[in-house]
Amino acid sequence: MALARLHGGPLDGQIIPLGDADDKLIVPYSETQVVYNRSGDAQNTGDTDGPTEIDYWYDESLEDISPSDD
Repeated sequence: MALARLHGGPLDGQIIPLGDADDKLIVPYSETQVVYNRSGDAQNTGDTDGPTEIDYWYDESLEDISPSDD
């Protein structure tokens, strides 16, 4: 299993598990979804260097994201 490392947007710095490594990743966020695009090659692809990581960069939100009033 690979890991997605998210850059930018509301989920900046998050690492999430990936089933399949597609070029676009759509992630639920609050009451909408955010879109991240794959950038670069997979890292740590060897047997002994840890889980495979793939960088994804923020592209857009499918709806406006407004801060919570909490």
